[in-house]
Amino acid sequence: MKKEETTNKMGTKPIPNLLLSMGTPMILSMMMQALYNIVDSAFVSNIPGNGEQALNALTLAFPVQMLMVALGIGTGVGVNALLAKSLGQEDGEKVNRTAGNGVLLAGIIYILCVLFGVFGVDAYVGTQTTNSQIITMAVEYLKICCILSFGIVFFSLYEKILQATGRSLFSTIAQIAGAVTNIVLDPIFIYGLIGCPEMGVKGAAYATVIGQIVSMVVALLFHFIWNKEISNKLMYLVPSGKIILGIYSIGLPAIIAQALMSVMTYGLNVILVTIDEAVVTAYGLFYKIQQFILFAAFGLRDAITPVVSFNHGMRSKERVKEGIRYGTLYTLVIMVLGLLLLELFAKPISTTFGLSGVTQQFCIDAMRIVSISFLFAGVNIAFQGVFQALDSGFESLVISICRQFLFVLPVAWGFAQLGKQSTDWIWTVWLTFPIAEIISCIISVLFMKRIMGKKVSTVELGINLYI
Repeated sequence: MKKEETTNKMGTKPIPNLLLSMGTPMILSMMMQALYNIVDSAFVSNIPGNGEQALNALTLAFPVQMLMVALGIGTGVGVNALLAKSLGQEDGEKVNRTAGNGVLLAGIIYILCVLFGVFGVDAYVGTQTTNSQIITMAVEYLKICCILSFGIVFFSLYEKILQATGRSLFSTIAQIAGAVTNIVLDPIFIYGLIGCPEMGVKGAAYATVIGQIVSMVVALLFHFIWNKEISNKLMYLVPSGKIILGIYSIGLPAIIAQALMSVMTYGLNVILVTIDEAVVTAYGLFYKIQQFILFAAFGLRDAITPVVSFNHGMRSKERVKEGIRYGTLYTLVIMVLGLLLLELFAKPISTTFGLSGVTQQFCIDAMRIVSISFLFAGVNIAFQGVFQALDSGFESLVISICRQFLFVLPVAWGFAQLGKQSTDWIWTVWLTFPIAEIISCIISVLFMKRIMGKKVSTVELGINLYI
């Protein structure tokens, strides 16, 4: 009975309403995820005496945190799409094996995070700065986040499983529970309130991982209670090469897309520190603020993927087209609102953080210039969700490489040379992002035209499009 309800909802509910009902909880969930880093930064930046150095330390640690999220969410995206497609095809055995192998893969990812936390953190941080105070704080923060990362890794999986079965509201509740926990614990642990010892950046790390664990526990409970169409027997944990290949044929581009964000941030840290440490701090803070907008678009993208994938499995060409059309429209609405928010309130937002005058101005310039790229980023993000749903992972990967690597680091390096010559030219570094998104958007549109003709127009001809 539960299975029929899910199938009917995904296959018969009007697409605009379906995307809104599924997308709204996902958007809130992703925005709450971005809130973790913003809240940490807000409290850490106001640590008396060395708040800006502490904020810089979190900036240096951030690429690894993003990489851990990339592995967890990317695997979850693959599980999500494969589950949604299998549910649409009413293949119960494949549904169970997909979920079970997802759990196995999450366990392997966690082990890798622990190994890096124990053996790799010191060397990694040392590549980005020579400031001993910043190195010490960054290492302390990152080791805790890596060694206790099981919360974020397993939550990323069960969040996507809940979304694949049409129960995105429950994943949002789990995300909110963790975010609230983090917000409450941050000032207590960082500043040493209500009898707790003052821990500084270590306190921010502990608040973060405890919040992630709370999200994981809540999502796991919802999964066992509501996902009756999925069996949790241990037999389904046995690795299946075919299932794992299916998960990563969809999820690997998502992992690489998320990982490229990590590589881009790391590369920009290395480039920007040649200008001034204040530029690194400003970029790191802006990036977390920007994520609040971008993650909202990612949330809607994660609704587009299962909706388009499910209806592709049902061979409903019209519903697939509607999913693409309305998904892109809604994503653009989010990005327009984000653009207006940062353009109008850049200065008030920046005053929330304990920044020096110069660093604050760098951050304001970044908000006002980079936000122009949101309109083009919206198209790229929505189309990547469609590409993943239609088994066009290569195209999704190409767009990720373009917008987060190929047209970013070389361009930023060039503008950084101007910034090193004169502080009057530092603002040009932020032009990197609009340039990258515009070029990538042109490529996305060309890919979409080809995919529409190849994989959507033939849906109702009875051709088996699934591999």
